[in-house]
Amino acid sequence: MSRKKRILNPLARDALDSLKYEVANELGLIDKINKQGWGDMTTREVGKLGGTMVKKMVKMAEDKIANNSDR
Repeated sequence: MSRKKRILNPLARDALDSLKYEVANELGLIDKINKQGWGDMTTREVGKLGGTMVKKMVKMAEDKIANNSDR
């Protein structure tokens, strides 16, 4: 059963989609996605994609916080 997560900031939708495709490309999944679509991904692939996206978002937030505290 899949759940659609509500994006808290609608302006972030394009950035999240861009990040999703960037991570899929890094993981070597982009060809499969382009051929079969997102619905045919395995649970493992989806988990790896989501986990990598979260790691990148945390890193971005940490970098932003670190840059703001330098001022």
